[in-house]
Amino acid sequence: MHILGCTMLLLPLLLNTALGSKLCPSHCLCYESSHLVDCRYLGLVRVPPGVPHGMWLLDLSGNELTEVHTRSFLGLWSLKILLMSNNSIQTLQPQFLERLDLSFNRLRGLPQDFSQGLFSLQDLQLDHNLLKHLDSTSLDGFEKLRKLDLSYNHIRAIDVGSFGSLSRLSLLNLSGNRLNVLKDGLLSMQLHLEVLLLDHNNISLIETEALSPLRSLTLFGLQGNHLQHIRFKTFLKLQTTSTHLQMSINPWTCDCELQRVFSKILHVRHLNVDDYNDIICRAPPLLAGSSLASLDSQLCVAETATVLVITITVLLAVIGTLIKAEHDRKNKQAASDTDSERQDR
Repeated sequence: MHILGCTMLLLPLLLNTALGSKLCPSHCLCYESSHLVDCRYLGLVRVPPGVPHGMWLLDLSGNELTEVHTRSFLGLWSLKILLMSNNSIQTLQPQFLERLDLSFNRLRGLPQDFSQGLFSLQDLQLDHNLLKHLDSTSLDGFEKLRKLDLSYNHIRAIDVGSFGSLSRLSLLNLSGNRLNVLKDGLLSMQLHLEVLLLDHNNISLIETEALSPLRSLTLFGLQGNHLQHIRFKTFLKLQTTSTHLQMSINPWTCDCELQRVFSKILHVRHLNVDDYNDIICRAPPLLAGSSLASLDSQLCVAETATVLVITITVLLAVIGTLIKAEHDRKNKQAASDTDSERQDR
């Protein structure tokens, strides 16, 4: 009886162990104590069956998946994190998650119902795909999203309103795309945005009101774009406690106006240009390769001197013209008087 009792006590444990091993997909590693399933780099072409229902992290990175559908995750109500980077995914319809990694795939667009079942998503990684355009409905329904990585796609245009539902966003990474302009209204709902990365795009213009909604921005990356000039008013709109700006590796035209703008920015308490010493002149040719910081106030002094020289030159020319005109008038008057004297004789 004692042996039978012990067997009865151990039976549930033995059954649980057996079921746990059966529930783990073939060749995957299941960590029941931490509720993780590791199916990385197994050459999988579909989501494997038999994933334990209690698992909250599923890693399918580095496989050969091309499609992901809701039916692939039926019953996985505890799944919170799904990692699918380095696959060949072109279409998807994922399930309830908090974090979704779809980096290094072949996504050319986002389906209209992309957010369906993803209302709890907080972290979405879509970097290193083939996205070209975001329309006003691309990211609808992601009200809880805090981190969005769209870096290193082929994005040329983003419709105003594309980020309209992302009011809780704290990080937006758009590095390595092909954007030309940062438009007014694009970030109108991003009051809590802390990090905005736009480095290595083709941006040549930041519209005046583009940054005005941002109240929490701490880092703004603009390195490696096509900026030649900027407007002080644009950055003055940043009503933040402290914002770090990164603006090197741009083709700056170094003139008095640019020096004045940076001088004003540097004197605004809440604005910090982290790489000011690395801002290098591309034009004019005489200053190419020089850092703006090394020129100190020379640009404005030289411009003032040039204006002064031009003013003096013009003034002297005017005075010379007046003197000549007066001299010619007197000569004519003298000649006229001489003719009159001759006629009187």
